[in-house]
Amino acid sequence: MNYTVINKEISVGDIRIIGVSSSSIFLIGDAEVITLSSLFDTPPESLIIGPLVPLASIT
Repeated sequence: MNYTVINKEISVGDIRIIGVSSSSIFLIGDAEVITLSSLFDTPPESLIIGPLVPLASIT
């Protein structure tokens, strides 16, 4: 997949992140290359996914 982005002026105010997943990206600005990959060598039936834990609030 080829994806073309034309960046214009950017202005970022406050950012509030409630939580992140095990595979996530948070990006502000430019990136020349982002490479994504995934690999599982464990059978799906042995994978245990627990509840998500939110990040601590910083006020």
